[in-house]
Amino acid sequence: MMAKEPLCTLREDDGAIVILDQTLLPHRCETRRVATLEQAAHAIRSMQVRGAPLIGVTAAYGVALALRGAAGDADLDRACATLAATRPTAVNLRWALERMRRRLVPLPQGARAAAAWAEARTIAAGDVAANRAIGENGLALLRELPGAGRRPLRLMTHCNAGWLATAGWGTALAPVYAAQRSGLAVHVFVSETRPRNQGLLTVWELAQAGVPHALIADNAAGHLMSRGEIDAVIVGADRIAANGDAANKIGTYLKALAAHDNGVPFFVAAPASTIDWDCPDGERIPIEERPAEELRCVAGLGADGAPASVRLAAAATPVANPAFDVTPARLITRIVCERGAVEPARLRALFPERS
Repeated sequence: MMAKEPLCTLREDDGAIVILDQTLLPHRCETRRVATLEQAAHAIRSMQVRGAPLIGVTAAYGVALALRGAAGDADLDRACATLAATRPTAVNLRWALERMRRRLVPLPQGARAAAAWAEARTIAAGDVAANRAIGENGLALLRELPGAGRRPLRLMTHCNAGWLATAGWGTALAPVYAAQRSGLAVHVFVSETRPRNQGLLTVWELAQAGVPHALIADNAAGHLMSRGEIDAVIVGADRIAANGDAANKIGTYLKALAAHDNGVPFFVAAPASTIDWDCPDGERIPIEERPAEELRCVAGLGADGAPASVRLAAAATPVANPAFDVTPARLITRIVCERGAVEPARLRALFPERS
């Protein structure tokens, strides 16, 4: 079992929701009360909540918050449009909003508010269940790796795809936690994931759970793989195209290339809600461009222990700051979801209803 129960990333609170403000982690652990549509949209846009599954759950609750007053068609349309504009790459956002619309549009206005809360609650519970299944399916893959059970498996991940990025258990880290619960020893190498440094969230999360780990510079990943020090790479995804191409945090593609060159298995773990069956391939996945200041400055603690921002580049420095890249299906060993773990070319076999 984990060393302690994970904190709740999102919970209901008397007609509002309370979120864990992830922009303050790992240095401060604080919550924020979100009571309006605008506050929910800000939480997603500013990355107070982050991770594709958690973004979808938060968006569902954002609709519920919006309909507490007026619940007409125009109100529902405005809520969905506001939330859909916050983050373009994570398809779970659109998936959750479409699911809320399907549930609410047929209902009379007077029934929509209660139904919205119930549906958001169901979406959150479904995410927890899916991620638990991802953990078990991913654990089966880990048990097949050479050295499993004889020494700690040396895993590498990028960004944060643990319980912080979901309503529970995580995606890429769900198999890690499943391994821990089963007694299978693992050690996780966590890259910084600049410029947002979400790897620091993974380090914080693994420390909370008592999982052995080490923080590495992003550029150290290829070196470790070339020396035979990594048994597998496992990452999450913000959108998986129908052909198995997967968008994840910027820098994932480079790790996939290094893994392919060194014969290291490369796994992508995500729930079915992350698969965009309407997107034929990775070239059609929109890539979010984040604000330039995220690259020009770095957040941390000052010498006095207080939160501080340090400027790395002059304010006038031209910047390109894509938030995601796309790993082609040919570089992915298995896609792990709640229905199983398959090669990208066989993804549709897990979803016969999509054939």
